Amino acid sequence: MSGHGKKAAPKAKSTISKSARAGITFPVGRIHRLLRKGNYASRVGTGASVYLAAVLEYLCAEVLELAGNASRDNKKLRIAPRHILLAVRNDEELNKLLAGATISQGGVMPNIHATLLSKKTKVATDDNRAKNVESQEF
Repeated sequence: MSGHGKKAAPKAKSTISKSARAGITFPVGRIHRLLRKGNYASRVGTGASVYLAAVLEYLCAEVLELAGNASRDNKKLRIAPRHILLAVRNDEELNKLLAGATISQGGVMPNIHATLLSKKTKVATDDNRAKNVESQEF
């Protein structure tokens, strides 16, 4: 035997995505393609798409966490656009970031101006008692 038998097939390389290499969930490759096709710059480095994907993932996680808390406060199991609006507008930094954005079906923040609220004070009740006493004297 000369040893010219079938050779063992080399193991196929498993491809690891750029997102898996970076350890993030958002699609690094897609963001890199969109940066290249969007004509934002003539050249786009590989680190730019990883960084942008990480920032977007962080912002998404932050908004979803706050919106989940808002939905739990309203005794709901599903996050609605209203909960996203409440989460964004109650957080100072997210409100500043999304100041010019309108969230569809979000509604408005609950707010009643202080001048519209009725004024019930102890002084007013004392004046009414004094007037009642004077009217009984006549």
